[in-house]
Amino acid sequence: MSPLSPAKNEPSFGSFDPSRVPSPCYVVDEAKIEANLKIIDYVQAASGAKILLALKAFSMFSLAPLLMRYLKGVCASGLNEAKLGREEFNNEVHTYCAAIRPHEFDELLTLSDHFIFNSVSQWHHYRERALAYREKSGRTLEFGVRINPEHSEGETALYDPCAPCSRMGIRAEDFSQLNLEGISGLHFHTLCEQEFAPLARTLDAVEKKFGETLHRLKWVNFGGGHHITRAGYDVDALIERIKHFQSTYNVQIYLEPGEAIALDAGVLVTEVLDTLHNTMDLAILDASATCHMPDVIEMPYRPRLTGAGEPSEKEHTVRLGGPSCLAGDVIGDYSFDQPLEIGQRLLFEDMAIYTMVKNTTFNGINLPSIAVWNSDNNALKIIKHFGYTDFKQRLS
Repeated sequence: MSPLSPAKNEPSFGSFDPSRVPSPCYVVDEAKIEANLKIIDYVQAASGAKILLALKAFSMFSLAPLLMRYLKGVCASGLNEAKLGREEFNNEVHTYCAAIRPHEFDELLTLSDHFIFNSVSQWHHYRERALAYREKSGRTLEFGVRINPEHSEGETALYDPCAPCSRMGIRAEDFSQLNLEGISGLHFHTLCEQEFAPLARTLDAVEKKFGETLHRLKWVNFGGGHHITRAGYDVDALIERIKHFQSTYNVQIYLEPGEAIALDAGVLVTEVLDTLHNTMDLAILDASATCHMPDVIEMPYRPRLTGAGEPSEKEHTVRLGGPSCLAGDVIGDYSFDQPLEIGQRLLFEDMAIYTMVKNTTFNGINLPSIAVWNSDNNALKIIKHFGYTDFKQRLS
């Protein structure tokens, strides 16, 4: 077992004083980020795989110097992420687009080290331009395609790229139509916040359906969703499977987790604005589910809240909601030892991932501030505040 495996699946904010930051505020623990990165780096060193940061989950470029001390680069989902990867992270940029906007294609090529096409038609449409650019530029630019193993592992349909009628990737029955000349790798993605066993089953499906092609490649990208830094993840089994896959097909393996990099490394500090009662006790916070933690509604899920219990577990059960006009802007029901008070600070946990990258200014609600804290030395730095200008610039 890796000596770096996390002992528990908890954030590191027990000693953090929420009064040190404005509210609402995302606070990221750079010491926890580095602890996660050391686990990632152990997997890289032991397996030979290269691991990238999925910018779609965590794009905090102020931490790029720390992140790139351990990671091999970033994966981008389009032009703006590719630009951010090239400008701020100063390492490999792997780009995948479900569909390419024609006027962005040339610039995407200049920004990318790997470019992954989603469909047979997209590759065939852009193939000559892609190969001509590579030859003219003299750059080592790799092209690949995304496959659909038609093997579902996700528990939430919204996040299942292998569901029936999925637009993501090429199915085995369509793969024979593909002109493989110029293609050096395959990409697939089936996981969402999952451990090793679902990946192992996915690899079985990939090898069964695409095994003949795998021998002709230079690299294979296992996509994201790997919760490598979660307590209990079978890191050693992952390492062995990567090593076996690489030796069997003589390919370089890439993984592109997002959540695993910043898992349990951030909180959202919020403040109670009002308390009221309508059939049950209610509280309105200055943090919004729909604006600041949209996966609470999209997934949906109930985020952990430091010091709170399940409904009715403690004496006072309260439904927490945001300040927006959306009636469904509800974070969840929690119980507390004491009644909540106006002005009280609360900490929602695991709020570094899929928060800053997805939040909105609906209703003109300001985005939370962003801060970096270090749980090792208690150092704190406010990275950014947001206000009216940020809201206005998104409008016209």
